[in-house]
Amino acid sequence: MSDLLEKDSNEKSADPREAEDIYAEDGSVRSSYLDRVRAALAEGRSDALTRDVGRLHESELGDLLEALDPEERTRLVDLLGDAFDFSALTEVDEGIRLEIVESLPNDKIAIALSELDSDDAVYILEDLEEDDQNDILAKLPFTERIRLRRSLDYPEDTAGRRMQTEFVAVPPFWTVGQTIDYLRDDEELPESFSQVFVIDPTFKLLGAVDLDRVLRTHRATKIEDIMRDTSHPIPAQMDQEEAAQIFEQYDLLSAAVTDENGRLVGILTIDDVVDVINEEADEDIRRLGGVGDEELSDTVRRTSRSRVPWLTINLATAILAATVINLFDATIQKVVALAVLMPIVAGMGGNAGSQTMTVTVRALATRDLGINNAARIIRREVLVGLVNGAVFGVLIGVVAGLWFESPQIGYIIAIAMVVNMLAAALAGIFIPLLLDRVGADPAVASTVFVTTVTDVVGFFAFLGIASIWLG
Repeated sequence: MSDLLEKDSNEKSADPREAEDIYAEDGSVRSSYLDRVRAALAEGRSDALTRDVGRLHESELGDLLEALDPEERTRLVDLLGDAFDFSALTEVDEGIRLEIVESLPNDKIAIALSELDSDDAVYILEDLEEDDQNDILAKLPFTERIRLRRSLDYPEDTAGRRMQTEFVAVPPFWTVGQTIDYLRDDEELPESFSQVFVIDPTFKLLGAVDLDRVLRTHRATKIEDIMRDTSHPIPAQMDQEEAAQIFEQYDLLSAAVTDENGRLVGILTIDDVVDVINEEADEDIRRLGGVGDEELSDTVRRTSRSRVPWLTINLATAILAATVINLFDATIQKVVALAVLMPIVAGMGGNAGSQTMTVTVRALATRDLGINNAARIIRREVLVGLVNGAVFGVLIGVVAGLWFESPQIGYIIAIAMVVNMLAAALAGIFIPLLLDRVGADPAVASTVFVTTVTDVVGFFAFLGIASIWLG
């Protein structure tokens, strides 16, 4: 017994995750661990790498790959050989994934993909050139090749592209005993599952049985007697974001994916949906900032190229705002205080507009804002704009009046602040709504237009009121 305990203790201590947490307090890969891996890479010690890296979880291995330099990543994959977990490539950004995959022969990639779940294999394949895709697929067994090809044929960002084609399905006339024996004996079934789907001879989805129900029912009972209607089957052509919203709304752990004829073609699981939610949230944030599909691993050239279009549009809108200022050149020359204060009006309006816009874009993305509640939300934002405009108008009016010893300046900027905060509220909600109505992505274009409105209205209101008030 003592020998067994000692052996078990040695096996546990050999696990690098037990011996040393690879993460520092800030969530980055610990420098001491990274140094040890780099030393093993430099010396070509594959045994040390297998011990320290080979047993990492796929997400941990993904973080390690991102922390290494490009040449170190490819060397790590080479030295680990069969011990490298290719599912880690689903945890890194596209640039790093392509960099590693393109450094490997297609034969090796095909062998590795054959050991992955179909959804992970598709995730890696979809970024490759079509010629490489076809070459790798040709090296796979027929059944696996057909499964992966079917997923790749669905449009990007759809449920069909994200689904896992390994699932458990049985006919309705089988008994519980037959089903349990099938689950025990068939080695081709997925390693983990929570539902057994029920299909007819044409693979049309009839229903599903939860695994716990199967285990708690007598063996002689037929599956059709205990099956239930499938909870919200997801069409393969449905956008992945809509599929994620169904999971969120109905608290699903997995869901059947069906084709246009109602036939079962795959399943979506909660781990894939969590990835989709993170991807969509990250995409919305990047689009709001006008950086497109930029990744941290992108080159200077690609990063610069992705930012230029929206910066160009921003330049054009800035020129428009400058044109408005130029209209009141004579007024500004008379009262220098106007030149000092007008950025405050535009800046406050821009920030207020961004707040409203962010809430609106997010509500549109989650389908929380629609025709039924749009009027109420618009009314709320208008009132918020008026209240905030009044509060900050009075505040900046008092400050400006004391600063420049001119009550008139205080009145002018206070009124302009109310006008621009109201305009910001209206722009922040109406522009995303209009863009969504015409089929454009509000997350992409809203920022530029909202900023333009608040700048132009802010400058025009402030300088226009000043020119009238001051004569």
